[in-house]
Amino acid sequence: MSWSAVAFLIVSCIGAVYCILYIFLALLSPPSITYTPEECFYVSTQGQKKPQPLPSLSDIAGLDLSVVIPAYNEALRLPPMLRTTLQHLLSSDSPPRSFEIIIVDDGSTDGTVNAALSFPIPPRRSSQSALQADLRVVKLSRNKGKGAAVKHGFLHSRGRRILMVDADGASRFEDLELLWKEMDRIEVDGQAIAVGSRAHLVGTDAVVKRSFIRNFLMHGLHFCLRTFGVGHIWDTQCGFKLFSRESARSLFPTMHISHWIFDVELLLLARILNIPVAEVPIAWHEVEGSKINLVMDSIGMLRDLIVLRANYAIGRWKIQEREKQD
Repeated sequence: MSWSAVAFLIVSCIGAVYCILYIFLALLSPPSITYTPEECFYVSTQGQKKPQPLPSLSDIAGLDLSVVIPAYNEALRLPPMLRTTLQHLLSSDSPPRSFEIIIVDDGSTDGTVNAALSFPIPPRRSSQSALQADLRVVKLSRNKGKGAAVKHGFLHSRGRRILMVDADGASRFEDLELLWKEMDRIEVDGQAIAVGSRAHLVGTDAVVKRSFIRNFLMHGLHFCLRTFGVGHIWDTQCGFKLFSRESARSLFPTMHISHWIFDVELLLLARILNIPVAEVPIAWHEVEGSKINLVMDSIGMLRDLIVLRANYAIGRWKIQEREKQD
């Protein structure tokens, strides 16, 4: 056999293996996150009860802060969380910011929407501003995953800065001020992300008293993240993250992962795009009622981590270039 024939055979084998792996990756990859026209409306506790069209992230910011809360069957845990959130945002001791709260109901079946819309909102207790809270509820037609719910909320936010926060109330909402201050420090050309972190709690009762398997999987995830190049952030999964509007515009339109590991995709993209990211220690406590299946969801997170890293590595998923926006 001639050398040219050998070379052709080797190239053909490599090409065949690449094609097989590409097809396998395509089959493993999640479908695009899509929303129906009906999901692009909201109902507000202020004014009309008739559904109104949602604004766009591409619009100029109309408020200081948007608070995006993904919620799936959170009828019991959501009201206490809203209470502490509004206590801070409406307090006379807090900076007088204009704000909105966007609750994205991810196909709940327990009355989460009713719990949100019936929540009594107190008036702002500040002599510096007469602004009132605007609580908006968006209902997804089916359960699409936490990442899909967060993405939908961000794509239709009006805030100059946008906070992602879990509905369980595990993170102390007052620590928003810590994230805000850190974002002021690191922001460059309107781009910045401040990530709430529980890494400092490792070794404390908040973590030690959790089950062995939960802590084992936590350390396993951290090892995988370092292996796949996202080890610069110790706590990627804390549901308390503040984004500047410009950084949200750079990241969320092309986000692909709809489930638990979506945070990692956002932080990976931020690193590729050189968006400043700061990790800020916050207060956090365990709240009963977690919907995570430790074993199955951990397997799913590992699969999604491999899939997202591979898709970006070979260029199957494109990275949106940063653009200046007015």
